[in-house]
Amino acid sequence: MTLPRTTILAIALALGVHLERGLGFKVYIFADMEGCTGIEHASQIHGERAAEGVAAMEGDINACVAACFEAGATAVVVRDGHGKGSNVAPERIDARAELYQGPSGTNRYPRLDGAEAIILLGYHAKSLTRGGVLAHSYSSQAIQRMFVNGREVGEIGVDAAIAGEHGVPVVLVVGDDKACAEAREWIPGVATCPTKVGTSWQSAQLLPPEDARRRLREATIEALRRRREIPLVRLTYPVTLRRERLPAGSRRTYDLEFVLVEHPQIEERTGDRLEELLLKPWR
Repeated sequence: MTLPRTTILAIALALGVHLERGLGFKVYIFADMEGCTGIEHASQIHGERAAEGVAAMEGDINACVAACFEAGATAVVVRDGHGKGSNVAPERIDARAELYQGPSGTNRYPRLDGAEAIILLGYHAKSLTRGGVLAHSYSSQAIQRMFVNGREVGEIGVDAAIAGEHGVPVVLVVGDDKACAEAREWIPGVATCPTKVGTSWQSAQLLPPEDARRRLREATIEALRRRREIPLVRLTYPVTLRRERLPAGSRRTYDLEFVLVEHPQIEERTGDRLEELLLKPWR
């Protein structure tokens, strides 16, 4: 005999059981590096301190994965999403999570099927954001700024809109305070968790790692509790993606010596899916 859901809920409440925890759900974590705990300088990303960046990314991923399971998830996928997607050591990632590494072609979120929530972990603010730690928009050497339907955008807005195209809400964004503010501008009701306060493109007021990850745990549990309350990001279609391309040999947009290029090359596409516009080769 199959009991009605209302009856199951009543029994669960009487027994003190969290219904969603009992039924389980899948969470998708897209992990970048620049917004992770303790990251404040480019040398931690692609320089002599790069091992620090990897360790910070691994630590934040594991804290987030553990919190997902604590919140009742029964499946967690982690997408290594920084650079070429091969940063963390699989043996140092919580074995309960499925780890996806390497290129994913025209799919921004491989293995997303069945997920109820997306977490953007270790994200940074859009290019040229004042005080945004290592702020850039997909390529710090090639892209000066990006726009969706005429509105300036960074990776947070684009990735949230692509998540919306897949029917999955972004429920939590983790990064510096500037990234968190940007997330709230794009995703109504989203939970945010600041790992640091950006003071320039190459400096930050940092939290002790144990404090930052305690906050990450708490924010993850709360965001997943509210996952059905956070709306999808919806765009007007057909959608137009425009980007300002920097000349070859330009400084990175988060270099303290970077100077705004007044007349960059403009590249623009219009179509029915933002994901395709973003990931299709530009040349």
